[in-house]
Amino acid sequence: MNQEILNKEVQNFINANLNSDVTKLILKGSPFEQVSIQEIAAQILAKNACKKKLPTWFNSENIYYPNKLNIEQTSSEVASDYKSNLVSGENLIDITGGFGVDAYFFSQKISKITHCEINEELSVIVSHNFKQLKVNNITTFVGNGIDFLTKYQGKFDWIYADPSRRNDAKGKVFLLEDCLPNIPKKLNLLFEKTDHILLKVSPILDITSAVNELRFVKEIHVVAIENEVKELLFLLKKNNTQNIDIKTINFNKEEIQKFNFNLNEEVSPTFSEPKKYLYEPNAAILKAGTFQQISAQLKIDKLHQHSHLYTSDKLIDFPGRKFEIKHCISYNKKQLLKLIPSQKANIAIRNFPETVAQIRKKTKLKDGGNQYLFFTTAINNKHLVLICEKE
Repeated sequence: MNQEILNKEVQNFINANLNSDVTKLILKGSPFEQVSIQEIAAQILAKNACKKKLPTWFNSENIYYPNKLNIEQTSSEVASDYKSNLVSGENLIDITGGFGVDAYFFSQKISKITHCEINEELSVIVSHNFKQLKVNNITTFVGNGIDFLTKYQGKFDWIYADPSRRNDAKGKVFLLEDCLPNIPKKLNLLFEKTDHILLKVSPILDITSAVNELRFVKEIHVVAIENEVKELLFLLKKNNTQNIDIKTINFNKEEIQKFNFNLNEEVSPTFSEPKKYLYEPNAAILKAGTFQQISAQLKIDKLHQHSHLYTSDKLIDFPGRKFEIKHCISYNKKQLLKLIPSQKANIAIRNFPETVAQIRKKTKLKDGGNQYLFFTTAINNKHLVLICEKE
C-alpha cells in the first residue's frame, strides 16, 4: 500500500481523471514522483468499478482501492445490506474478509465484528478504509480465519464465510470441498465456536450438493439483482433437523420480488393450454428450482412439465415478467411473419428444439420492438409460439 496515493494532490488528480481514457493517461506518465502512473490508473479503474456497486466507498474521501479484481469479486452494497438482516447478536467473525463490504454492513447490526484477511496488504487497505468510513466496531486481523478460530477461546454469535473456488477446480459445476476454506471439512470446528453460520457461495454452485455437504442447513437465500443471480446464501444452525426454507429475492429498479417455499414440501402443479396471461419466473426462482411451488402457491398453471412458463385468465402479482398473450400459434414461419409487421421482436425459448439464433436466421426477425415471442412446448408436446406484449 503506497501511502503517497492518499496525498491530497494525488487524490484530486485521480478524481479529476475518473472519466479520462486510462490508456492515454498512462502514456502521459505520472505527474508525481512518489506515485507511478500505473498505480494511479489502477486506482481510477477500481474506483470507477465502485460507482454503482459500492456507492458508499465511491462517494467517501481518501478511500484506498485494491486492484479491480478485488472489487469485482466483492459483494455489492445491495447484497451485503440484505445479508446483514439475516444475522443478530453481539459478535460476528468474517473469516474470509476480503475488501470488507460484508463486514461493514454487518457492523451496522452487530456490536463487534472481527475481519480476518490472509492478504496482508488488503487487510491494511481495509483497516484504513474503515477509519475513513468512521467504523469503529470492526477489528481487523491479518492471517488465516480458520487458524484464528482454532486458537480462539471464546464463541461467536455468528461465523460468516465466503469461500473462494480453488484455481484447480475444473469445469462449471463444483462442490464446496473444491473451495478454500473447505467448509464441509471444517464444520465441526466452526460449530465449536458458534451455533450459527452464514455462507456466501457462487451462483453456479449446485444447491442440492451443497445441502448434502453442509448437513445442518436451515435456510437458503437466492439473491438476484436486476434479474441476475449474484449470491447463494446458506444459513446453518447447529444440529438443525428442521425442514429447509428457500427464500428468493430479486432486486429490480421498479420493485423487489420475493418468493419463499419449503424445500421438503411436496406439491403438485396444475397444467393447461395458454390462457390470457403468461408469466416468466425471475432468475432467482429459476436457480432455486421452485417450479412446482410457483404453480401451487400462486394458483396458476404450467404450460408443460419442463417449460417453466405459467399462465392464467386473470392477471396476478408475479415474481418475474408478466405478459398478455395476443396470439398463440403453431410454429409456422409464414403465419408468424404475418403477425409481426414490424419484423422486430424479442425472442425467448423455453423447452424448445431450436435456438434463438436459429429462429432469427430462419425468420429474419430483428431484435427489439414491443412484441415478445416465446417459443415453447405445451402440455400436449406441441411446439407453440406465444406472441405477447409486456404488462
